[in-house]
Amino acid sequence: MILAPSILSADFARLAEQVAAAARGGAGVLHVDVMDGHFVPNITLGPPVVKSLRRATPLPLDVHLMIENADRYLDAFIDAGASWISVHQEAVPHLQRVVAHLRGRGVRPGVVLNPATPIATLEEILPELDYVLVMSVNPGFGGQKFLPASLDKVRRLREAVVRRGLGTEIEVDGGVDTGNARALVQAGADVLVAGSAVFSHGDPEAAVRALIEAAG
Repeated sequence: MILAPSILSADFARLAEQVAAAARGGAGVLHVDVMDGHFVPNITLGPPVVKSLRRATPLPLDVHLMIENADRYLDAFIDAGASWISVHQEAVPHLQRVVAHLRGRGVRPGVVLNPATPIATLEEILPELDYVLVMSVNPGFGGQKFLPASLDKVRRLREAVVRRGLGTEIEVDGGVDTGNARALVQAGADVLVAGSAVFSHGDPEAAVRALIEAAG
C-alpha cells in the first residue's frame, strides 16, 4: 500500500516542511489536487505550485486534475514536474487521446471516477490505465466524510482488474483515515490518499506512520 498525502489540507505557509515530514513518515507519493471552480466548486492551484513542489521533494507528484478541458493543460503540468496525472472520466470527452498523450510524455496515466459514476464507464479504457482513482467523497473540498458505498466499488473494480488480467492499480481519495484504511486495502486499494488525516493534527510524520500501520 502506498500512502499519498494530499497537500489540499496542508499549511501552505509551511508546505515544504510538512511535505518533508510526511516523507519521513513513509509517504510514497504526494497527491496534488487541482481545481478550477467550474468542474468542482473550488479553486486551488496550478503548474507554478507543482513546479515549486518538484524542487522541494523527491517524492513522485500525483496530480489530480479536477478541471474542465484538462487536455489543454496536460503539458503544463508535465513540464512542471508531474509524475502521475489523473483526469476525470466525467470531464474529458476524448479520454483515450488524453491517456495516450500522457503515456507518450512518460507520465503515469490515471482516470478518476466520481462516487455516482459507474465502473462500467471504464470498460474500453481500463487496459490502457496505470491506475484508477476512486473518489470516496464528492470532489471539491477536503475534510469530507467517507462514503461507505465506496468500499464495494473498490471491491468490484479490483475484481474487474483481476478478471481481465490487468496490472491497473486502484487509488482511493476522500475521507481516508485510520478507521477505514485497512478495509480499503482489503477491498483492493493500492494507493490511499489522505489529507486531513495527515496534515490536520500537527505532526504529519506521525500521522503518516499511523495510517500505514492502520492499513496493515
